[in-house]
Amino acid sequence: MSEQVNSVDFGPMTQVMDFLMELDKLKRVERRTRLIGNSRHENSAEHSWHLAVAAMSLAPFFEGGTDVQRVVQMALLHDVVEIDAGDVMVYDLAAREAISHQEVAAADRLFGLLPAALQQRFRALWDEYEAGESVDARFANMLDRALPIIQNLHNQGQSWKENGIRLEQVLARNVALADQWPALWNHLEGHLIEAQRKGWLQ
Repeated sequence: MSEQVNSVDFGPMTQVMDFLMELDKLKRVERRTRLIGNSRHENSAEHSWHLAVAAMSLAPFFEGGTDVQRVVQMALLHDVVEIDAGDVMVYDLAAREAISHQEVAAADRLFGLLPAALQQRFRALWDEYEAGESVDARFANMLDRALPIIQNLHNQGQSWKENGIRLEQVLARNVALADQWPALWNHLEGHLIEAQRKGWLQ
């Protein structure tokens, strides 16, 4: 579990301030994808911000229709559990399965820092994202899968090459994206095939 952050008295806002300061630790969690230009790895807080802006920007192109405000909220909350559980690459299926219980425990701890009403609201959004059953959650999940692909396409396949990712893995992990957002997938699939030809994917 993450080390304790000292609480500072803010009256009725104290619990929220404690939660916000605990979220600062998300900035320490490194992902496998580097910033464009390969200067350093992005962190999970940066990814969450990027995902939220992607939701705002790409929602008009998603034919399924979605509540952008709710998707942005999911994007900003979806990875907070990595403060305790860490980041696991989407293609490492065994590791993702292994940490699922740690992520639930992390959600219990982190959202438990909040006053009851906010705790219920934030946890409900996180649970909805994880279940992936609503239109909003599916849209958020599709963007979460698509954004690293798009970043790799603009970064000469950096994390694919570093982690030995195969084209078949990318295709298999994005079946839902292909089914539910064909307009985006048609572009991505062509670029992925080209990426393999260039040696960015195995």
